[in-house]
Amino acid sequence: MRLTFTIARYNPETDARAHPADYRLDVSRGMTVLDALIRIKHEQDGALALRYSCRSAICGSCAMTINGQEKLACRTSVRKEWERHGGIEIGPLRNLPLIKDLVVDMASFWGKVRAVTPWLESRPAARPAAEPYRGPDDQRAMPPGTYDFHNVDACIMCGACVAACTTHEVSPGFVGPAALAKADRFLADPRESSAAKTRRLAELDGPDGIWDCTRCNYCVEVCPKDVKPMEAIVRLRREAIRRGVSNSGGARHIVGFADIVSREGRLNEAVMPLKIVGWNVRRLLNLLPLGLRMWLKGKVPNPFASPIAGIEDIRRIFAARRSS
Repeated sequence: MRLTFTIARYNPETDARAHPADYRLDVSRGMTVLDALIRIKHEQDGALALRYSCRSAICGSCAMTINGQEKLACRTSVRKEWERHGGIEIGPLRNLPLIKDLVVDMASFWGKVRAVTPWLESRPAARPAAEPYRGPDDQRAMPPGTYDFHNVDACIMCGACVAACTTHEVSPGFVGPAALAKADRFLADPRESSAAKTRRLAELDGPDGIWDCTRCNYCVEVCPKDVKPMEAIVRLRREAIRRGVSNSGGARHIVGFADIVSREGRLNEAVMPLKIVGWNVRRLLNLLPLGLRMWLKGKVPNPFASPIAGIEDIRRIFAARRSS
C-alpha cells in the first residue's frame, strides 16, 4: 500500500517558518512511523533531520508530534494512524525551540530537570553511613509505604509531557511535568532525610512550581511509559500541605477550602478569597469590588444564620481524617 506522509520541514538557513512537505511511500505490514521516516530520509530526502537511537521505546529520542499528539515514532503503527486519522502528519515536539525539521532544542527541558535537584541530598540519620543500602526492599529503617515510587522512575525523559503541557504553552517558566515527576521520585525515596524532603518541597512551592499545573491531564495521555506525571504533582502538593509548606496561593486555596468546609459544612464564597490573599492589605482592597458584587448576587451567607443540618457529621469526617 502506498501512503502519503506529510512532514513539517524547517531549515533555519532558508525558511522563515516551518512548512509541510508530502512524501509518498510504499508501506509494509507492521511498519512504524520511525521506519517510514528512516526510509524517506534514505530513499527520498537525505536532508530530513530527525532524532532516533534505540528504536525500542527506551531512549525517548524519537518523540515527535504525530497527527496532533505527542508520541514515540518507534512504537507508533503507520497502519493504526492511517485507519484512525485517514492520513499521517508528522511534526516536531511543541513548546520547545525548533532546530531543524523534527529536531527540537532540549536544553530548556534538561535545565528544568536539573532545577529540581534530581539526586539524593542526604542519608537518613537512622542508618549508619557505613551500612549499605539495599534498595526499596530494604525496609528495616523505614515505615511501609515510604518506598513506593509509583512508576515515576520509569520516565525516559522523552519530553512528550512538556510538549503537551498547556501550562508550559502559556508559561515557559513552569518547571514542567517531567521534572516534577522526577522530584516526586526523590520525595518517595527512603534514603533522603525528612529535612531534605521539606527543603525540596519548599523550593517547588514558589512560582512556576507544583501549583501552576492546571491538571489538564494531557501529560498523562501522552506519556509512553505510564508515568502519570499529573498524579505525581498531586502527591507533591499533598505532601507539601502535610508538612506545612503552604505559602503559595494554590496551597492556601486548598487549606482554606478545607478549613471553611470543616467549620461551616459548606463553602463560604465570601470568606474563600480572604483565605487566599491573607493579610495583604493591597490585595484585600482589590477584593472589595468583588465582595460587593457577591453580596448583591446573594453569594454572601448570613453570618448569623443557624448551622446547616448535619454539620456535626461533616466535622467528624474531618476529625477522623486528621487523626488517621
